[in-house]
Amino acid sequence: MDFSAPGGPEHRQTEESRPLLADMSAALPEGTKVGAGPCRRTLLHGSGMRYKLLQEGDIQVCVIRHPRTFLSKILSSKYLRRWEPHHLSLAPQGLLSATPTGYMENSISYSTIEDVQLLSWENAPKYCLQLTVPGGTVLLQAANSYLRDQWFHSLQWKKKIYKYKKVLSNPGRWEVVLKEIRTLVEMALTSPLQDDSIHQAPLEIVSKLLSENTNLTTQEHENIIVAIAPLLENNHPPPDLCEFFCKHCRERPRSMVVIEVFTPVVQRILKHNMDFGKCPRLRLFTQEYILALNELNAGMEVVKKFIQSMHGPTANCPHPRVLPNVVAVCLAAIYSCYEEFINSRDNSPSLKEIRNGCQQQCDRKPNIPLRLLQSSPDLMSHEPATTDSRFKSVIVTSSEIHVELERNNSANQKMKASTGNDSEPNLIDCLLVSPTCSAMTIELSPQAERVLACYVEILKMLSDYDDWRPALASLLQPIPFPKEALAHEMFTKDLKYVIQRFAEDPRQEVHSCLLSVRAGKDGWFQLYSPGGVACDDDGELFASMVHILMGSCYKTKKFLLSLAENKLGPCMLLALRGNQTMVEILCLMLEYNITENNDTQLQIISTLESTEVGKRMYEQLCDRQRELKELQRKGGPTRLTLPSKSTDSDLARLLSSGSFGNLENLSLAFTNVTSACAEHLIKLPSLKQLNLWSTQFGDAGLRVLSEHLTALQVLNLCETPVTDVGLVALSSMKSLCSLNMNSTKLSADTYEDLKAKLPNLTDVDVRYTEAW
Repeated sequence: MDFSAPGGPEHRQTEESRPLLADMSAALPEGTKVGAGPCRRTLLHGSGMRYKLLQEGDIQVCVIRHPRTFLSKILSSKYLRRWEPHHLSLAPQGLLSATPTGYMENSISYSTIEDVQLLSWENAPKYCLQLTVPGGTVLLQAANSYLRDQWFHSLQWKKKIYKYKKVLSNPGRWEVVLKEIRTLVEMALTSPLQDDSIHQAPLEIVSKLLSENTNLTTQEHENIIVAIAPLLENNHPPPDLCEFFCKHCRERPRSMVVIEVFTPVVQRILKHNMDFGKCPRLRLFTQEYILALNELNAGMEVVKKFIQSMHGPTANCPHPRVLPNVVAVCLAAIYSCYEEFINSRDNSPSLKEIRNGCQQQCDRKPNIPLRLLQSSPDLMSHEPATTDSRFKSVIVTSSEIHVELERNNSANQKMKASTGNDSEPNLIDCLLVSPTCSAMTIELSPQAERVLACYVEILKMLSDYDDWRPALASLLQPIPFPKEALAHEMFTKDLKYVIQRFAEDPRQEVHSCLLSVRAGKDGWFQLYSPGGVACDDDGELFASMVHILMGSCYKTKKFLLSLAENKLGPCMLLALRGNQTMVEILCLMLEYNITENNDTQLQIISTLESTEVGKRMYEQLCDRQRELKELQRKGGPTRLTLPSKSTDSDLARLLSSGSFGNLENLSLAFTNVTSACAEHLIKLPSLKQLNLWSTQFGDAGLRVLSEHLTALQVLNLCETPVTDVGLVALSSMKSLCSLNMNSTKLSADTYEDLKAKLPNLTDVDVRYTEAW
């Protein structure tokens, strides 16, 4: 009778496939045919089946106490054996029952299980496992063959892991230990079980071994790392192992193990890690690995190639977790550079104190004194016929831009009385650039400086990728660095490259992140503007930031109000130096009547007239103001419809031809107007109904309308290319009662948001949109 597994007599017998007894045929009942015995061992062969590691489950249990020589007779007995149902748990130490009674009154330790075998009963097919224990046999009966095999492999695995934990907890010779580790790794790699713990358990065993034996040689370290390397390809190292890897990176950064073994491990961490907060040592290991790369001969070139490998060769990185993980590593590393300094300063100044300077007010001196010569105060008390005749020219010395403000007390009192507010910033106060905190000197150790330089350089690399820049800007918008870093000239000077990349990006989602995340909190725009703690130039970066923000910021008036309140001085200083962007900003402040204080308007106009470009643009502004007054003069039609195929220039010519102060209803339906016509529409003071059906009017135009035409009641956007980006801006138009968004790219979420924020909206058309 053949009791071997299918596959022929040449099949190699392993521990699991050895016959239960040397000769079971002697115990067969008389007359039994060969090959038809009552009990036959079966062996799983390479079927490719995969199983989930069992931790617990329901199974039938039968325990037979017997001398081993009588085992075959007992198994072949025709008498019915008693089976007990149990819910067994495969605990770390052994088999436990949820109801410790009967056969399972006592747990079965893995150390007492001598062998685990598969049995099949032919007379009454049952799916059984045989556990050989001292003095008897434990039979486990499953519901089907798959469940039986799952129990079989799970028991084998638990038994072996228990054995290796015992063996490697008391290491002897390290060459033997290394051999056992290799065997353990091979067992995990070849196991048919599929579970995270299959690879994690060996790693945890080795991790504990290393944490308890700190006197290993460098060669023994490397041998162990190489031995467990196959398990790390698809698994994160446990915390203790991360600590061991960190130590190796610090002590032997040039070891080939760092490049050959750690590189795929770190790549996997950056691609798949979801939260460094749950395992901060993974972040620390990644940080130490990058520093080890930086210690190589090529230094930052190796780091750069590593970042390139993480991004991939395509224009868009296929792994969404890489960027936030790399940024998290950079932020933690940069913070660690200042940690000692932070902890050593019990009374370190706040960022506001750093920004305003730590010197006394009397010791503060403006970097560039200004002298403004003001005309006779009598001019201030008379209302002129035109805007530009209200003020006299400013006299500015071109050599040092020295302006002195000479006020007449009576005129000053008149201005304060007329405005009712004396809180408008004075020119000298506005242009006073506060020095950075001179009392706060940041000095890092040479090692901290190397770490800082490495990780700031990585942030620069990240900002060079177009697909990463929006997310990077978003991650850095709530400034995540300590105030000590922002007061450190080396850091802010190097980080300036990243801010410049944000300022140069044409996408609003990127450069809008230069602004503060909320009111009262500084953003990069404030820190790198003149007077900001990080500003180290004459305002070039500030001017470029203002230029790009004004180019796309739909909250134009709000942004200008913020500039007038906080950065009017720097704007005028740069305008005095001929910066065209700042000249345009000052003109817009006058055009939108941002500052109502006459004295401040005088200062702005004087600044504009001090340069050729400013004088020219101011004259153009005055011309536009005259045209605007003519356009808004009461009179003209109340309803107006432009012919089909009219363009933006046609609309501009029409509106410049007379007065339209009474125009309430304007139809541009089926014309070729675009968002560019919005600058003409916002000059119509009485406009209440606007029809843009089937035009090319888009999101940019909606943003302008939403800020200026707050009294608009009816708006038709049917078949226009507007999207959620522009439609969401309509939430500020509280007077809207009729809105047609038929056949637009309106989403359901934006529609719900508009309904909630527009209380007067009663007539809405959202057919053929996502919200329909």
